[in-house]
Amino acid sequence: MYAVVEIGGHQYKVSENDRIFVNRLNTEDDEIKIDRVLFIKDDKGDVQLGKPVIEGAAVEAKILDHLKGDKVIVFKKKRRKGYKVKRGHRQHLTQLEIKKIS
Repeated sequence: MYAVVEIGGHQYKVSENDRIFVNRLNTEDDEIKIDRVLFIKDDKGDVQLGKPVIEGAAVEAKILDHLKGDKVIVFKKKRRKGYKVKRGHRQHLTQLEIKKIS
C-alpha cells in the first residue's frame, strides 16, 4: 500500500515505515497527521484518486529529527572581468517516519 501526499507544496510517494525528508515543519509535536492525500493504492490493486484530495483519508507520521541538508555551493564567475562569488546554502529539513495510511 502506498499513497501520494502533499506536504509544504511538494508531493511525496510514501508507504508505511518509510523515512522521508521534507522541508522544515514548524511544529513542536512528536506526531503529525497529513490530510492532503492525493492518491492511494492498496495491496489488492484498488486505486482511490482525489479531486484534488481524498475525503477522510489521512497519513500519520512521526517526527524523528530537525536537521540541515548537505551544503550546496553556488559559484558565479565572469571571465576576464575579475568577478568571482562563492556562496553556500544548507536547507533546513525535517525527517518523518510514516506510521499509518488510512
